[in-house]
Amino acid sequence: MKKRIITAVAILAVLAIAVVIDNYYLTGFLFAVITIIGFYEASRLFNVDLDEKIYLILGISLLFSFINPFFAGIFGVIIIASYVAYLQKEINLVAPFVYPFLPLMFFYSLYFRYGMNTVIWLIVIVALTDSFAYFVGKNFAKKFFKNGFCHTSPNKSWEGVIGGVIGGALAGGIFGGFYYPILISFGVSFVVSIVSVFGDLFESYLKRRAGVKDSGNILPGHGGVLDRIDSYLFAAPVMLVMLGI
Repeated sequence: MKKRIITAVAILAVLAIAVVIDNYYLTGFLFAVITIIGFYEASRLFNVDLDEKIYLILGISLLFSFINPFFAGIFGVIIIASYVAYLQKEINLVAPFVYPFLPLMFFYSLYFRYGMNTVIWLIVIVALTDSFAYFVGKNFAKKFFKNGFCHTSPNKSWEGVIGGVIGGALAGGIFGGFYYPILISFGVSFVVSIVSVFGDLFESYLKRRAGVKDSGNILPGHGGVLDRIDSYLFAAPVMLVMLGI
């Protein structure tokens, strides 16, 4: 528990510094570090053997992210797919570029296009969806629904998921209302909250499939980077698209 608290404080401190300074290149560097670590963790979950050429493609794509992260994400996926096809490599090599590289580039695009306030809005939605889901699930699990949410994540209850989505959508709708029209704020918050649940679920599926408890061990008491950002990898691209409509 002590390690978990210390790690949580350290993560919050890094986020606070990034938010306060709000510098495009500093934020980009932070995303690059998260992307590299997450990419490595995903390669283990997908059972992919990486070599210097794969990291070269990743590195070049990350350099493009400082110019246009949306382009960098698309570029990375297309280049690795072309590499796989041209040299007849294993198709699994594409997987870490689709997840988590592409969603992280879309996440960075959210900051690139809409600024730090929108990123904070996203964090509010996802964090409170998770918090409300934990609180409601712990106190009301299986009081209204006999079955759990799904077999992929046996500890999730329908009560927890519903409570999390309602809480996250309401909190996000109120916060986002300071920067966007209120109907858009609540609509985006509601959809993003739902999607974040499945981001977490997808990561649970990958770990169960790979037979591991955590995606990594770089964060003492918390597991890996992907364990902490899984919900955002679904939520950020959806928010980016919804705000761009």
